[in-house]
Amino acid sequence: MKRLIPLLFPAFLLLPACTSINKSKESVKVIFDTDMGPDYDDVGALAFLHAMADSGKAEILATVACNKHELVAPSINIINTWFGHPDIPIGAPKTQGVSMGSSQHWADSIVADYPHTVKSTSEVPDAVEVYRKALSNQPDKSVTIITVGFLTNLNNLLKSQPDNLSPLTGKELVSTKVKKLVSMAGAFPNGREYNIFMDSAASEYLYANWPGEIIFTGFEIGWKIRTGLKLIKSEIKNSPVKDVFRISIPLSEEDKDGRMSWDQTAVLIGVYGTSGFFDIVRGTIKVNPDGSNGWENNPDGKQIYVIQKIPVNQMSAFIEARMMHVPVSKN
Repeated sequence: MKRLIPLLFPAFLLLPACTSINKSKESVKVIFDTDMGPDYDDVGALAFLHAMADSGKAEILATVACNKHELVAPSINIINTWFGHPDIPIGAPKTQGVSMGSSQHWADSIVADYPHTVKSTSEVPDAVEVYRKALSNQPDKSVTIITVGFLTNLNNLLKSQPDNLSPLTGKELVSTKVKKLVSMAGAFPNGREYNIFMDSAASEYLYANWPGEIIFTGFEIGWKIRTGLKLIKSEIKNSPVKDVFRISIPLSEEDKDGRMSWDQTAVLIGVYGTSGFFDIVRGTIKVNPDGSNGWENNPDGKQIYVIQKIPVNQMSAFIEARMMHVPVSKN
């Protein structure tokens, strides 16, 4: 629903999902912003992110919903809880915003079957409050924001005013604390993509006013990368991640080779960066009134879109291995 010469296999792609490293030196501080519900690649992306947290490569500061549907925050809470981190802050918009559920009914299925303390999206704090609190407590230029949905929350954050959490405006707070924004949105060099289109006013404002670097992974990237079949055929038991893919993949003919992996590519870039995985094009995005986007090349631009570099099947294997991560306590 989302979205519109062989290279040598780099050695780092062969590392297991939970390679032990020095967390204090390597960990990427992440806020994850998701529209989880109308699609389920978000679930794979959050599983990937938890694998990175368990390996020491990432620290999850917050998981916020940009979708107001009542099962989104409970679904996030279920996944966080299953991975052993039930206390990760969750927020959602308190302003106008998109509310869309799952046509495959995976969300109500995992809500019925797995432990969670968040019962509805409406009960969690405002996403802007969660953002401002998380950012204000971190060192300067240390936070990576990964957004895989609508730009509602980030638009609201950028427009926010000083409060008891920080004396800075939202734009000042972002400029001070955020290292980079990774956005699964757009189609490049031009197209009309779901995440931008669904809240095009927020998208237009955000991309025109964001004070730092933005890396876009577009529709055309995740469309080719299919994952989920190995997961659902695996021996993993009692997993909400596996259940979501097990329920959803058979319901769509276009998923017979696995689900498109748009959102997982954003997590990959947020944690590993682009080098070795993608080539990049610098410039500036332009969001049009109809929700489509264009692009203007500029070698000095602060915005980037990525172009697939390694073979797609190798990228799929790399992503799915991390989606299949199971915490030690679950083994």
